[in-house]
Amino acid sequence: MRLEGKVAIVTGAGQGIGAATARKFARDGAIVVVCDLNRDAVSEMVDACREAGGVAEGFSIDVSNRHAVDDMVASVLDTYRRIDILVNNAGITRDARLQKMTLQQFDDVIDVNLRGVFHTTQAVVDTMIEQGAGVILNASSVVGIYGNYGQTNYAAAKFGVIGFTKTWSRELGPKGIRVNAIAPGFIDTPILSTVPDEVIARMREQVPLRRLGKPEEIANIYAFLASDEASYINGAVIEASGGMTL
Repeated sequence: MRLEGKVAIVTGAGQGIGAATARKFARDGAIVVVCDLNRDAVSEMVDACREAGGVAEGFSIDVSNRHAVDDMVASVLDTYRRIDILVNNAGITRDARLQKMTLQQFDDVIDVNLRGVFHTTQAVVDTMIEQGAGVILNASSVVGIYGNYGQTNYAAAKFGVIGFTKTWSRELGPKGIRVNAIAPGFIDTPILSTVPDEVIARMREQVPLRRLGKPEEIANIYAFLASDEASYINGAVIEASGGMTL
């Protein structure tokens, strides 16, 4: 198994891409630390990871809360003595056009989608440096490359995540730590549950493959990037959009 014995923290693991990634890592032999704000979802995913044959434990945390993040990381280190992989997947949306966006909507998305990535990465990086090895994987988006109507806050955060990825890959690469990002396109996750069917249909039409992506397809990329098979990939932003930006 490609991630045998690796200790992997996955944020936003309660549903969607994060949940698929946690299950995939568990099947690949990782010790999975499931993190999500939703306590019930954390419990369910821990059970799912164990059913998939992996070792797992969970934490209900808000990644925008630095104290909560530090406490989680301290607990993981106390139990396992190392952290090999961090998947910064936690994210939210609070969409509105520029003129209509409230400061609260802007701040909420920046706090979780950008500041949260900073918190979790800074909390684990000293351990990875001491180990001389580690993998940090960040969730960006095609919106973070091309922008999107009504998503000033989300686009800014996802652009910022790409900046983190490029900067950290330069800083940490010499210390044996690889940093990469994935920029998914339209993925069929619970976040789309409130989107009208006609809008979903238009989304499909924008994709040359004529379908939405599956969370498992993104999870497969994370698993590859986390493994030694991707040992010479550093500072990359991999677009997984079915070709929608062609």
